[in-house]
Formats: sequence, C-alpha cells, structure tokens
Amino acid sequence: MIIVHHLNNSRSQRILWMLEELGLDYEVKHYQRDKETMLAPDELKAVHPLGKSPVISDGDQVIAESGAIIEYLGRKYGKDHLTPRTNSKAYQSYIYWLHFAEGSLMPPLLMNLVFEKVKTAPMPFFVRPVAKAIAGKVMDSFVSPNIKRHFEFIEQHLSENQWFAGDQISGADIQMSFPLEASASRGLLGKYPKTQAYVARLQKRTAYRKALEKGGDYDYAL
Repeated sequence: MIIVHHLNNSRSQRILWMLEELGLDYEVKHYQRDKETMLAPDELKAVHPLGKSPVISDGDQVIAESGAIIEYLGRKYGKDHLTPRTNSKAYQSYIYWLHFAEGSLMPPLLMNLVFEKVKTAPMPFFVRPVAKAIAGKVMDSFVSPNIKRHFEFIEQHLSENQWFAGDQISGADIQMSFPLEASASRGLLGKYPKTQAYVARLQKRTAYRKALEKGGDYDYAL
C-alpha cells in the first residue's frame, strides 16, 4: 500500500492528484502546519530526515521530492499513462517541464513572496525605509523581470499545446500545477489568459477533485 505523508496546503496535494489519475489505492497520513511558523511538524522527520512533504512510502521504499515521486509512480504504475514513451518528443518535453517547475519557476516566485513580506514585516521605524528600498530594488531589477519572462514563456507554450508535454496530460502537468496554482491565487496570472485557462481546466478534472476530497485544506484551488 502506498502511503502519502500529506501536509496541508503543500506540494503533496499534486501527489494525491497523480495517484487518483493512476487509479491507485493509497493511504493518506495527514500533517498540519504550525499556525505560527507555517512549517511542517517535527513528526515528518521520522519519515524523512528533512521533515518536509511530499514523501511517500511504498513497501520498504521512502521517496521524497515531488519530481522524483512523480517519475517513480509513472514508471512503476503508469503503464503508458502520464509518462510519454521514452525518446519521443513528448518525453523530452515531459522531462523538461518536470524539472522546470521547481528548478526555474519556483525560485523567483519564492523570492517574490519573501521580499513582499519584507516590505510589510514589523521592524523599527528607522530600518523600515532601508528594508523597503532594498526589497523594492531586488524586486524591480531581478525578481519581477524573471517572473515575467517565465510566464511569457509558459503562455507561449500553452498557446501551442494543450498540455505541457503535448496533446496528452502527463506527470509534467501535475508537477507544474503547484507553482501555477499558487501564482493564480496571488493574482500573478492576470496577463496570461492561456495559463489561467490551463489552471482552470486541470482543476476541473475528476481525479483532481477527488484528490481535493482526500487531501483536505488547499487554498490554491480556484
């Protein structure tokens, strides 16, 4: 039995979605974020040393990292569903977007979140102008231009393809869902109608809705 160690409002929601797409039986062990720090509880460290989610257990194997979990599930259980045929053009796109999600897209989005918090964080009045100026400079010169470049790239790709790996949904779409959902919830996709429509389309899938029922709280569902 596959066990998903699931943290509320986290990347592990997309693992539940993949399991539902594959029609697999699985068990969900729920963990709640600390209400003050929003960090995962220490109990997750008993599953994996980093104490983060998602993590799955499958027999004697413990697998962490969304991309690694998605590749593992697709390879072992996919039976040509959600994983394109090796060496096909679709497979190369699948691998690219699978890694793009966390390797390229998430870092500037996370920086955007951090520096926006810096602007509003409590601090001594004499420090506030300096902190806001530094945060604004980093946002204007680096973070925002990178986010814009990435979203334009995604928008162009989705104007030519129904899914990230072509005509069929794949694990790449599941991997890309979290950063795009988080961006949509923060109003960052207003200028990108193809990307907005893509997020709405994937969230209407039956397997996606079933995964929400299993996962519980998830603030990024539209």
